[in-house]
Amino acid sequence: CALPISHHGAFKTTAHCKTMASWKQGLRRAGALAPLALGLLWANPSRALELRGATYFSKPPWSVELISYQTYTYETRPEYYFTVSLDPQAGAALGGLTITQTRGVDRWFEFSVDRTTAFLGGNPRREGPKIPVQARFDQASRSFTISFPEPVQPGQTVTVVLKPWTNPGQADTYMFAVNAYPVGPNPSPASLGYGTLRIYNMGDFN
Repeated sequence: CALPISHHGAFKTTAHCKTMASWKQGLRRAGALAPLALGLLWANPSRALELRGATYFSKPPWSVELISYQTYTYETRPEYYFTVSLDPQAGAALGGLTITQTRGVDRWFEFSVDRTTAFLGGNPRREGPKIPVQARFDQASRSFTISFPEPVQPGQTVTVVLKPWTNPGQADTYMFAVNAYPVGPNPSPASLGYGTLRIYNMGDFN
């Protein structure tokens, strides 16, 4: 390398030139590797977020759909279909849900907890493959805790079917708050909003 004169009038040493050349070569290598590093980053954009020991969805689900085909008071063995879809870039599988009644005058209608089921897909009339599900219900808080032993994967849609023994005995708008939990240590829930179910008296449309 050339040995230019410094602003102090002294010649730079050969060792200094070698150091500069090595530094420039390192910069060139870093520049060549940068696109590869970015490519690897964007090739896996759906990685789960882990912050301060908690697990978050990268792209959390954001809504829930609630459907029931039995909407009159005291109808027996109704089914409430709660459907949740995961974005392909969710970053983590769905490990479970909480479903909590937050509105509705009747807070004592009972559920057949052991009959809770789940399937892949979002059409109650054309159920997809059934998947294992575990359910617990706390009457005091009117809250279900749902867990999936085989987690629902990003890009999939799952429907959980809650099965009361009867519909509420009083007509009202019933609302259920739903939270989704990613698979991972200390999962942080994503709020999906509310599923809404209108229950009518039998004579409302006469």
